[in-house]
Amino acid sequence: MSLGGHLKELRRRLFFVALFIFAGSVAGWYLYEPIFSALSKPVIDYANLHHTVATVNLPTITAAFDLQMQVSIFAGVIISSPFWLYQLWAFIAPALQKRERRFTIGFMFSAIPLFFAGCALAWVSFPAFITTLLSFTPSGSSNLISAQEYVLFVVRVLLVFGLAFVLPVVLVMLNLARVLSAKGILKGWRIALLTIAIIAALATPVADPMSMFLVMIPMLALYFASAAIAAVNDKVFAKRNAALLAASELQSTEN
Repeated sequence: MSLGGHLKELRRRLFFVALFIFAGSVAGWYLYEPIFSALSKPVIDYANLHHTVATVNLPTITAAFDLQMQVSIFAGVIISSPFWLYQLWAFIAPALQKRERRFTIGFMFSAIPLFFAGCALAWVSFPAFITTLLSFTPSGSSNLISAQEYVLFVVRVLLVFGLAFVLPVVLVMLNLARVLSAKGILKGWRIALLTIAIIAALATPVADPMSMFLVMIPMLALYFASAAIAAVNDKVFAKRNAALLAASELQSTEN
């Protein structure tokens, strides 16, 4: 496929991604009230527990509408994640051989649960993030948190966690496609460690190093698990090649 063909295919995939996110956003629009209640609960709980003023603030007359739009789109991205994750892999799949395209199923069945697992870990950790950040408020001061900034903060944390958990699956898929070996994965452990540390720093905007370390642990475990799976696959592939080579040599000898 030419460069123009790749760009057309990318445009088509992006169109479907936008369509799925739009459909999810419509559903998010009707789920706005319970979603916003869940998002603002950590702030309200902190205010009640510490007997202080902390609330999600709507500073302008259009802020309520803007906030509902943002929350709806945020929900749409999460709800439609199985579909746009599939589009991500489907864009790569045509470049693979027929056998390799079957890996799409494995990608979907592993990437989607891991994405939601990352989002779930972020959601469970989120109250601790809020508590830590609000604890820096000076005595006698109040926290009037901008609703738009607050929602963007939540979206960043959830998506960074979710996508970080999907990256090891991409490594395994590249190994199955014979693009990357287990040695190649392990050889880049320094870069992987630095990348994971950066992702953890972005995903845990708190000053507590322990929170960042706790986020890095599952990501590092997934990285080395992907290397282990790749190593097993490399051995299977090497044995298969050796058997085919032996059969080919035997056939040539008989001829």
